[in-house]
Amino acid sequence: MPEQFTTDRLVISRLRGEDAEEIFYSYASKPVATRFVSWPTHQRIQDTRQFLAYTRSAWQAGVDFSYGIRLKNHRFIGSCGVINDLGKIQFGYVLSPTHWRQGYATEACSMLMRLLRATPGVHTVGTFIDAENIASERVLLKSGLMVVDRKPKWFAFVNQGNILKDCVLFGLPLTGYQR
Repeated sequence: MPEQFTTDRLVISRLRGEDAEEIFYSYASKPVATRFVSWPTHQRIQDTRQFLAYTRSAWQAGVDFSYGIRLKNHRFIGSCGVINDLGKIQFGYVLSPTHWRQGYATEACSMLMRLLRATPGVHTVGTFIDAENIASERVLLKSGLMVVDRKPKWFAFVNQGNILKDCVLFGLPLTGYQR
């Protein structure tokens, strides 16, 4: 995976230790932003620093590629990431609530999908969401993914009391797909 890529409005770069405060204050410590993610809301900046230590080692191992999403004016607005299990890709994203509903998530995810389509050795690309997360469903569909399945009581989101939730699974068509 490249260390950096850009879109019309965004610079998406490998996360760095220096990003800790921006990550913590823009989304990681905000329950409204972390409601639908698979990791717990950060309670202190040390939680974010521990996450960044993990991202360094996981990137070097070639298993997890985490990126910061910045506006071209350098303002940090979110993150996206790719987990690579021998060519089976799982991805996710999160944005600061102050930057929701402006097309940034779709812009970042669409470019990420283009990169993954062009990456040798990628066999499948997928993700899942809480069925209540209608905004993310729209982002994923606009980014070229398709609904693969709907699973009742399939995943327990830590920031929703670890209660099993209905989920929607998405996949990216990798062959014969024109967009």
